[in-house]
Amino acid sequence: MAHREENDVYTIQTFNLAKRFTKKKHKGIFGFLRRNQRKEKVKTKNSDVVVALDHVNVNVRSSELFGLLGPNGAGKTTLVKCLSTILIPDKGTAVINGFDILKQTSMVRASLGMVIGGERTLYWKLTARDNLMYFASLYKMPRKETKDRVEELLSIMQLSDRGDERLEDYSTGMRQKIAIARSLLHDPPILLLDEPTLGLDPTFSRQIRSQIKELAEKQGKTILLATHYMEEADQLCDRVAVINNGKVIAIDTSDNLKALVKETELVEIACYNPPPDIKMHIEKRLKDVKIVKLIHGDEKKGSPSRIKLIGGNAEKHISAVMDMLRQKNTRICSLNIGAPTLEDVFIKLTGAKLTETEPGELRV
Repeated sequence: MAHREENDVYTIQTFNLAKRFTKKKHKGIFGFLRRNQRKEKVKTKNSDVVVALDHVNVNVRSSELFGLLGPNGAGKTTLVKCLSTILIPDKGTAVINGFDILKQTSMVRASLGMVIGGERTLYWKLTARDNLMYFASLYKMPRKETKDRVEELLSIMQLSDRGDERLEDYSTGMRQKIAIARSLLHDPPILLLDEPTLGLDPTFSRQIRSQIKELAEKQGKTILLATHYMEEADQLCDRVAVINNGKVIAIDTSDNLKALVKETELVEIACYNPPPDIKMHIEKRLKDVKIVKLIHGDEKKGSPSRIKLIGGNAEKHISAVMDMLRQKNTRICSLNIGAPTLEDVFIKLTGAKLTETEPGELRV
């Protein structure tokens, strides 16, 4: 884990970084295609202006594995794209490895490796080895050095025996490994990883997370990891920045963030078939509980729903809530007091669930 020192060296710094997007309104018969957007909107005559980044200030230390935690649509990908010079910010700037993203673009790009999850960024008709050879040529790496580097990366990703197969025959997890290998070709000091485990099964997710951890601990890479998976941020990151609606609302270690939610402030009841109006009844009866959340599970697959009480002295209201549930014929399967998660921190800070996503939500 990275620890703060007075002489810390920062390899990623942002200074009041701001970015907005203009969305044209859909009209006529296609109006139903309009998407909900949780971010702040500024209405104009013909368009909506979506605030994706709102004066973001973040400092990432050298060799630190830094998490950027927030729901889909919070602005994580926009920040990653601004840092990588794919997008130009409207206001502010950032310094990457000592280079300004607006004035020294080529030096910034040479300092970075980047992986964006859930996107097709490789050539599926080429083999894994040919993909890596091609991208190495874009970095103008010497051919002999390239061959050795490609073999080394295939070995690290445990894909040496599959290197001559086309990527179209790979699983999603294997393709993601090649995407990470591609980002490491030129041995950059900094990695920007945007949802690197998105869409992966649990086995491949664990493998990718293990490799990310090794890159930070054994190779000293500075890694900015953008994710909406609280377990990922909790397990991997030295520090975590919580971001919502384009604003960074907290930065600290995972333990310190979770300490914001006191044990007496948190109660979670797992149950099946809770009444849809239970949230309203609890809020009406328990005035001193600040936040009540009903998080629906997939009960057909054995995943219960959860009722969270956060704030005030939630612990003293357990009996009252349990009685309310029993009166509604709700089957209670577990009760948890204290032991907050990063999701509980996010709920306390924003009032929203970390993983909730509106239908058809735009991910920028």
